Amino acid sequence: LFLATLTYDTLRFEYEDFPETKEPVWILGRKYSVFTEKEEILLDVTSRLWFTYRKNFPAIGGTGPTSDTGWGCMLRCGQMIFAQALVCRHLGRDWRWIKGKRQMDNYFNVLNAFIDKKDSYYSIHQIAQMGVGEGKSIGQWYGPNTVAQVLKKLATFDTWSSLAVHIAMDNTVVMEEIRRLCQSNVPCAGAAACPALESDVLYNGCPEDVGLRERLTLWKPLVLLIPLRLGLTEINEAYIETLKHCFMMPQSLGVIGGKPNSAHYFIGYVGEELIYLDPHTTQPAVEPGDSGCLPDESFHCQHPPCRMSIAELDPSIAVGFFCNTEADFNDWCQQIKKLSLVRGALPMFELVERQPSHFSNPDVLNLTPDSSDADRLERFFDSEDEDFEILSL
Repeated sequence: LFLATLTYDTLRFEYEDFPETKEPVWILGRKYSVFTEKEEILLDVTSRLWFTYRKNFPAIGGTGPTSDTGWGCMLRCGQMIFAQALVCRHLGRDWRWIKGKRQMDNYFNVLNAFIDKKDSYYSIHQIAQMGVGEGKSIGQWYGPNTVAQVLKKLATFDTWSSLAVHIAMDNTVVMEEIRRLCQSNVPCAGAAACPALESDVLYNGCPEDVGLRERLTLWKPLVLLIPLRLGLTEINEAYIETLKHCFMMPQSLGVIGGKPNSAHYFIGYVGEELIYLDPHTTQPAVEPGDSGCLPDESFHCQHPPCRMSIAELDPSIAVGFFCNTEADFNDWCQQIKKLSLVRGALPMFELVERQPSHFSNPDVLNLTPDSSDADRLERFFDSEDEDFEILSL
């Protein structure tokens, strides 16, 4: 476990360094050795976008809170896992942030999507206000499933990223549903619609053109979020090996989870410890500088990351994966199938080709909003951990 001392004047953390261990360190699908690659590990961690509590941002909804201290930690974790998807989408998994080095425009475009103001795609303002539609008042704590549902809705407005966001419910990933979602971009309906000279390079039957190519892409990049419950009050040991394997996959976006007031963004593991970024530090809201440039250092965690025993993980989590191409998704499916053969690893979710016939829709369950039923369901689905809520779409 880590030791931390905090000096308020500098907001500088001093964390225990990585343990000297022969065990590999896994960070979002990358394997490192502590002995030979410590700098690379820290650079990888520092390069992730780190979102913490902020204060003195414009009031949410015009009259609401100007800080999310005490209530926004799961919202910040949702921002972090989604920011990692945008980094993979626009910058690539190999991209690194180096202090003082000039970054490309796409980096600032990604960062700007999360800045604390009402018109950023995934700002705390947007998440909090979209949550009202999910029955969460502004300033109320979210569970992993709620934040995933809200981010899915917000992503529809982000035409720049053009993501397909799928939330797999009931511990089941249905491949057919995902393919339908990701292949929803309609290609050009044949050469007649866009006549081309034979000498032109054709792409999907149409003349090669960068903008056109973007529009005609046959696979929308996939963000797959899987809300899970891995035990009743503590994590069932049988899931630990499977959870570790999730961090080994190149498609890994990490895991968000935690109890009220202590949500974390888990990005990897070493031995029996999870490695995570912690949103529980309040920093001043950031304004663009005089040059219009955004000071970005406070969005990168520049000390060794926190660690905690896997056994202490709250069982209510959401696991994330990013598949940029159809080949990435097919590869992910193969890895999940292989994982079911690993001895001592209990699958955390089921992967099926199509929707099982025993799945029932809410109408069949007769969940009409009769007041007594609604109250009972509210209590049942909105327990302390807020693991799974029935949400209106």
